[in-house]
Amino acid sequence: MQHGIFSFLKTTLGAALLAAGLTAAQAADLRVLTHSSFTVPKPLLAQFEKDNGVKLRITKGGDAGEMLNKLILTKANPIADVVYGIDNALAPKALAAGVLDTSTVAAAGRKPAAELPAPLVPVDYGYVTLNYDKAWFAKNGVAVPKTLDDLTQPAYAKLLVVQNPATSSPGYAFLLSTIGAMGEDKAFDFWAKLRANGLKVAKGWTEAYYTEFSQNGGKHPIVVSYATSPAAEVFYSKTKLSEPPTASLSLPGAVFRQVEGVALVKGGKERAAAEKFVEFMRSPAVQTAMQTDMWMYPAEAGVAKADAFRFAPEPTAFNAPSDADIAAKGSDWVARWTKVVLK
Repeated sequence: MQHGIFSFLKTTLGAALLAAGLTAAQAADLRVLTHSSFTVPKPLLAQFEKDNGVKLRITKGGDAGEMLNKLILTKANPIADVVYGIDNALAPKALAAGVLDTSTVAAAGRKPAAELPAPLVPVDYGYVTLNYDKAWFAKNGVAVPKTLDDLTQPAYAKLLVVQNPATSSPGYAFLLSTIGAMGEDKAFDFWAKLRANGLKVAKGWTEAYYTEFSQNGGKHPIVVSYATSPAAEVFYSKTKLSEPPTASLSLPGAVFRQVEGVALVKGGKERAAAEKFVEFMRSPAVQTAMQTDMWMYPAEAGVAKADAFRFAPEPTAFNAPSDADIAAKGSDWVARWTKVVLK
């Protein structure tokens, strides 16, 4: 009798262990598509996996513009279940393409610090603007520009590097800020003058900031970047700095408030886990950590800003065309920019 009981227990225990092993082995993959700047601490990602019984499969799809293009091109067979990094400049294109799905997560109902059109749930926001290398200007005795028009003058020839708006979200945002401030025709006249004055165009933010910007060994002392970039320079410096080596130039027409969001992908799988990920991105832990990982301001109201952000005051004014105009004309503007600046 005892032998029979032990045999039963052994068989039952073995079956339970096998089932547990299969469950662990069969943890669902949650496919997350992000832009190349996505950074969340690994312990937080691991905790999310543990809490939700999933394995995160994070794919970085390049700059946000490239990422969205990939999402649209794979619409018939989605490559992700949830996407992070579509911003207010790209939102009209994403909505028109029908690649995003609605959700009812709690975060979508909480008022954020900056808005996005549904079904995108705001995660963070920042300001695309010009940054300059203080040491370069001091060494060369050149005055810091006070207007965008200054950048078209001979004194500033070959000093500016921007990102291509066809592939870069900050590049597109900067283009939109000029159109919002000047109007379409005057803005493209301005861009034509920039080209004639030796404007440098980079594929994306990484190439512009870390290769072309003089602060990082390049030849161009003015770059399209973010209002938080000077704070990041202090934060990452190997030597203790009392002030940043760079500064923002929040010139009229040169500031765009960028709001980034997260959303379910239409036709994606693992909907329940994807909705959990949306809420995760607005959790206090992620909202705190991302500030000094991705250098954006938190969208969740009430989350304290990082101490480093004392070097990153928010601009008091910014420019953009209307959402309707961006939706209707955004693609044409990029095509016109390409013709004016690159051809």
